Amino acid sequence: MQETLVDFMRHGEPVGGRRYRGDGVDDPLSDTGWQQMWSAIGERVPWQRVVSSPLQRCHAFALALAEKHRLPLSVEQRFREVGQGAWEGLTPDEIVQRDPDAYAAFHQDPCRNRPPGAEPLDGFGQRVAGALEELFSACPGEHVLVVAHAGVIRAALGHVLQADPLAWYRVRVDNAALTRFRRGPYGNKLEFHNRSSLG
Repeated sequence: MQETLVDFMRHGEPVGGRRYRGDGVDDPLSDTGWQQMWSAIGERVPWQRVVSSPLQRCHAFALALAEKHRLPLSVEQRFREVGQGAWEGLTPDEIVQRDPDAYAAFHQDPCRNRPPGAEPLDGFGQRVAGALEELFSACPGEHVLVVAHAGVIRAALGHVLQADPLAWYRVRVDNAALTRFRRGPYGNKLEFHNRSSLG
C-alpha cells in the first residue's frame, strides 16, 4: 500500500485580528496573514495538489500557491470552519463582556455549551472526517496540502486520534501552522502538529 500524506495548514491572521469567524464571517487575510503563510511555506513545496476551504482567508492563499507552483487546486466545502452562531464576528473580550458565564461554560464543555445557533460539534466532526477519509482514498501515494481553519484541524486531529470533541479545544492551533497526517498500511497516524514551518 502506498503511503499518503495530508498536511493541514491553518490560514494566517485575517483582517480584524482575533475574533470568532466561523463559516459566516469571511474576512480576507491581513498583510501579516499573507506573510505568515508564505514564511511557513518557504520555497519548499512537496505537494502534488492543494485543497482549500471555500472561505477567502484560506482560498486566496491556496489559489496563489497553486498558481505559483502549477498545482491543481480544489475547494472542499466540508473543510469550512465550524459555525459559531451568535458569536460570529465577536472578539473573545466582547463575548466575555456580554456573557462571562456562557464563555466560561463553553471552555469547560464546548459540546454542551455551544454559542446560540452554533453548529453541533458531532456533526462538524463527521463532515471533516468524511472529507479527510475521501481525500486519503482519492489520492493514494500523494502528498496533499489542505488550507483550512483551527476548528477543522482540531476535528481532523480528533478523527485520527479517536479523541472525543470535548478534547479538541485543549489543542493549540497557531496561524499558518502545519499539521501532518500519514495514511499507511496500518491506518492513519499523526506525524506532527502546529509546526511554524516545514523545516
